[in-house]
Amino acid sequence: MLLFRWLILLCLLGAAVCFAFYVGTGQARFLRWGWKTLQWTLLAAGGFFTVLILERVA
Repeated sequence: MLLFRWLILLCLLGAAVCFAFYVGTGQARFLRWGWKTLQWTLLAAGGFFTVLILERVA
């Protein structure tokens, strides 16, 4: 579980770096990478928390 939390944190950090590169360079590819990384990170985090909630209920 700790490993998964660190993985989510690192993915969020990666998305923030992509957004910072977009602000610094103005290249749209960094914006696309940032949004895709953020999207998949939030989806994975949602799945992780769903499993935690289901474990508590059952």
